[in-house]
Amino acid sequence: VDPFLSLLHSVSSGLSDTELSAMKFLCRDKIRKRKLETVQSGRELFGILMEQQEISSGNLGFLRKLLQHIDRGDLVARLVQFEEEEPHAPDGQPDVHEKPIAVICDNVGREWKKLMRELGMPEVKLDRIEAAHRFNLYEQLVQALREWQRWKGKDAKVADLIKALRGCNLNLVADMVEE
Repeated sequence: VDPFLSLLHSVSSGLSDTELSAMKFLCRDKIRKRKLETVQSGRELFGILMEQQEISSGNLGFLRKLLQHIDRGDLVARLVQFEEEEPHAPDGQPDVHEKPIAVICDNVGREWKKLMRELGMPEVKLDRIEAAHRFNLYEQLVQALREWQRWKGKDAKVADLIKALRGCNLNLVADMVEE
């Protein structure tokens, strides 16, 4: 079972009808009124928020704000616990992308959007990442690469990163990643 979906199910189960109603109200600027009216459970609300990329396993900020606004510190604590545990790969093994991502982040700089376009990332996602980390170039690239990993899932290959780097004429960085 996906730990993120299990977390959302757990949070949903802990919500009263009044709390769900309050959360729906707080989502009015994110979700159309007609769609919100059909929502009967936290799971349905979270499903819509996931579709609209407002929440994901690596982006729980909006969900945290919702839970804080309805005074559910216990559920916020579950989110925090999930975030602290989540980055670890199964069996305590390091993520195969950690070292290549560190090398790329240390050496790409302002060409990060070009690289992410080469990897096929949608422009909307790039703009969101840039806006969220406006004055931190390094963090923009870290978040963009994490988003690419989530988007590709098991299909996120280091070979694709190397190919994209070469496609952007960032051959020195590609060589460093290959090492």
